[in-house]
Amino acid sequence: MKNAIRKFAIVAGAATASFALATGPALAVPSTVWTVNPSPASFTATNSGNIVLSVNGIAMTCTTSGASGTMASATGNPAVVASISAINFGTAGTPCTSVLGNVTTVPTTPWTINAADYTAATGTTKGYVGNIVADVTVGACKFRVTGKASGNYVNSTGKLSVASTSGELIVSNSTNCGSAVPNGAKPIFTGAYLVKKTGTTTIPTIVGSNP
Repeated sequence: MKNAIRKFAIVAGAATASFALATGPALAVPSTVWTVNPSPASFTATNSGNIVLSVNGIAMTCTTSGASGTMASATGNPAVVASISAINFGTAGTPCTSVLGNVTTVPTTPWTINAADYTAATGTTKGYVGNIVADVTVGACKFRVTGKASGNYVNSTGKLSVASTSGELIVSNSTNCGSAVPNGAKPIFTGAYLVKKTGTTTIPTIVGSNP
């Protein structure tokens, strides 16, 4: 009987050790201290490539877009490391376009840049652009887009890449859009911006760590 109990204890101990090894990486503590450099500071961002809002397969494409705001170090997970006080999509000379006609977008700011995960090896911060609110007009069709859009920021290039997933953004207040852009539609927002400290060529950096 004692031998049986001893064998059971050995087997149970080995199983516990294996489980601990298997689940160990999942226990990693996410970054909660975010060091932004320079901080605090203002920034500007210019699109790199097209900015696209796609609703039910209808692509609304902007070849020109820019943003500005402020950035600062922060604590938390996720944490707001920057606030976008102004953002534009298209200009009078280069309007955003779609198969339904030219597209006009009027954002309600501030939007936020939220940091949630940091990979030191690549200097990449993953997170999302939050507090998104924008009223979109395409011909007689008008609708509102709200929510957030997942993205990442790379320190070496200063590139903020945005690629929302289905359901992060939602259409509401749809008027004269029919089945093309109904309420409850889940648009996808994609694009990239190059970020610099205002008036300089300095690329800001974001580094996540634990206290």
